[in-house]
Amino acid sequence: MAPIGKLSRRRVLQLAAAFAAPLRLARALDYPTHPVRLLVGFSAGSTTDILARLIGQWLSVRLGQQFVVENRPGAGGNIGAEAVVNSTPDGYTLLMVPPAVAANAALYPHLSFDFIRDTAPVAGVVRVPNVVEVNPSVPVKSIPELIAYAKAEPGKLSFASAGIGTASHLAGQLFNVMTGANLQHVPYRGDGPAMADLIGGQVQVGFATMTASIGYIRGDRLRPLAVCTIKRSDALPGVPSVSEFVPGFEASSWFGIAAPKATPGDIVESLNRTTNAGLADATIKARLADMGGMLLAGSPADFGTLIAGETEKWGKVIRAAGITAQ
Repeated sequence: MAPIGKLSRRRVLQLAAAFAAPLRLARALDYPTHPVRLLVGFSAGSTTDILARLIGQWLSVRLGQQFVVENRPGAGGNIGAEAVVNSTPDGYTLLMVPPAVAANAALYPHLSFDFIRDTAPVAGVVRVPNVVEVNPSVPVKSIPELIAYAKAEPGKLSFASAGIGTASHLAGQLFNVMTGANLQHVPYRGDGPAMADLIGGQVQVGFATMTASIGYIRGDRLRPLAVCTIKRSDALPGVPSVSEFVPGFEASSWFGIAAPKATPGDIVESLNRTTNAGLADATIKARLADMGGMLLAGSPADFGTLIAGETEKWGKVIRAAGITAQ
């Protein structure tokens, strides 16, 4: 063996990596040693919350520690996201990522954090359609009828959203821009209260995720007019897509898991591997399919690419439409 003083830089790096590998493996095998918090930036009953509890239960069983879902609603999901960004990057505080993070950078120019810069993507979970739906008292049964009614009765129809910058808000605003319907926006603190007022008739139209809507649709408490994905959904095969009437319209919701930046890579890899195993589980696959979901199994880098692409897309829409958080 060459004397230490004559070792090449490459050899030193190889030796360092060899010594570090067992330590990383030991840390990954040990993780988690106590409960993990999975933060949700919206209220209980929201789509983000429902998915967090489904995946959190899987992670709890597979990793041997409780993944505790903690709701931190407010500011379009920013309160929950900021709490995760500012937490210790040790894998014990995670975020159930909602699609709102893609809009918030443009909606809130004075945020104390940059989501892409300050978080580590862990795993994608699912993409689900948003659904254009109305209270049964609204006398429309199709997208063309909704557009015509909204234009004939300006100011009469309002749409509920889970909050400013959420997928349901942006879907409704995109619908307004592309159709001239001019539905009035009413923001709520999550899907739960938004759906309650839609069912109660305080608002007339919704663009909520299928996860939040499907039970009410099947119970005939809401009337679906169209799904917001380009193609129809297997969960509601008889319901057309908005794009069949408004070419190019697309507004779906996607969800995943993120950690604070600088979370050890071996912990991220362990969480990613276990989450992907959950997405391959027959029970979870069936549950997500029943929600109309398309699985987003893949690497942390895959999920990071999705977040970056959606951030660019919705940033352009928000700036073009002049949407603000106030």
